[in-house]
Amino acid sequence: MRRFDRLARILALDAERGCEEIYRLLAEHEFPWDITKALEFALFRTYAVPSIGRLLDRTGEFAERPQKRYDDTVVILYEIFHWGTGSERGREALDQLNAIHGRYRISNDDHLYTLSTFVVTPVRWIERFGWRRLHPHEVAALTNTMRRMGAGMRFSGIPETYAEFERFLDDYERERFAFDPGGRRVADATLELFGSWYPSLLSSAVVRAARFLMEPHLLAAFGFPQVSDLGRKVAEAALKLRAQLVRVGPVRPGSRPAVPEPRSYPDGYRIAELGPESFHRSRARRQVRGCPAAT
Repeated sequence: MRRFDRLARILALDAERGCEEIYRLLAEHEFPWDITKALEFALFRTYAVPSIGRLLDRTGEFAERPQKRYDDTVVILYEIFHWGTGSERGREALDQLNAIHGRYRISNDDHLYTLSTFVVTPVRWIERFGWRRLHPHEVAALTNTMRRMGAGMRFSGIPETYAEFERFLDDYERERFAFDPGGRRVADATLELFGSWYPSLLSSAVVRAARFLMEPHLLAAFGFPQVSDLGRKVAEAALKLRAQLVRVGPVRPGSRPAVPEPRSYPDGYRIAELGPESFHRSRARRQVRGCPAAT
C-alpha cells in the first residue's frame, strides 16, 4: 500500500453514510497516535470548565484510580467508534456510557462542549502536527461520527457542521473557562498520570512538554504559569519533525489497526465492567434490592 492509497479509499466513501468507516480508517490507520493524543487533550481541556472539573474531582476517580479512569474512557470510546453506533457492541458501550453519566446532573451544554472537543481538537491537532492535512471530506465525516455519538447519548441541539462545533467550542471556552480548585486537582492528577507512563527521568519532561502545548487561556484557567515562547516552539518543532518522519515511513497495513492496550485490563474486559467503582457498587445495590440497573 502506498502512502495516499487510504486517502483515495476514504474519498470514495460517503461522508454521511460512511462516516464511521472513515473515522475508523483515520483513527486506526492514518492518524492513530495523533487522534489518541488529541482526544487526551480534548478531555483534559474540559476540566477547565468549573462545572465539569468540580464534578470529576468529587468522584475521586482521578485521585484514587487515575489509570483505570483513563482506560475506561479509552476503551468505551474505542468500542463505540470501532464497532459503530448501530452495532450491538457499539450500542452496549453507549448504554454503559449513558448509565454512568446518568448518575450525575450534567447540563446539556456541558455535554455539547465535551462533544465539541472531540470534533475540533483532533482536527486542529492534525492541522498542526499531522503528517498530512485532513481533507474537508474527512472533517465532515469526523463531525458526522461525533454527531451520531451525541445522538446516541441523547444530547439536544447538536451542531450540524464542523464550523458550528468550532464556534460553539470557542464561545464556550471564552465564556466558561475559569479557575476552580477541583478542576486544578483533576488536571494535576492527569498530568501526573501522563508522566507515569515514562521512565522517572523523563516523567517531568513529559509533563512540561504537555504544558508547552496548552494555549495561554487554558493554562490561565488551571492557574498554571505561562510557558516560554522558546519552550513552546521546541515542543511544536519536535511534533512537526515526528510528522515528517511518519510521512516518509512505512504505511500501517490494513491488517494491523491500532487498538487500545489498557493497563487496567491485562486479561481483557467486558463492557459491563467499565466505569467508576462507585457506579458498579450502586448498580449492585439496586440489583440486590430487585431493581434492574439503569442501562
